[in-house]
Amino acid sequence: MAMSKSKEIVSSNPVVVFSKSYCPFCVNVKKLLQELGVTFKAIELDTESDGKEVQAALFEWTGQRTVPNVFIGGNHIGGCDATTAMHKEGKLVPLLTEAGAVAKPST
Repeated sequence: MAMSKSKEIVSSNPVVVFSKSYCPFCVNVKKLLQELGVTFKAIELDTESDGKEVQAALFEWTGQRTVPNVFIGGNHIGGCDATTAMHKEGKLVPLLTEAGAVAKPST
């Protein structure tokens, strides 16, 4: 049940952050996405009734046990380090734009 729920959330949202409300790494990723003007869905696993099951399903699906667990355009990106590294390399915004999660900058 948790696996199908996770996959449904990821497939129906351009950007998903599986998060825990108290996690500083999760806060950093969500703040970065907000600063970039990204439309994203945050699933706070510590407040979801099936959060533990969803986190276990995500580990089974992605091999990543920790949060934040970030998906863009249906693809698993990784956690805080991977997301911020992509941003520093200039790869995050094009991926977000391609996923339709951020408006293309006017030139």
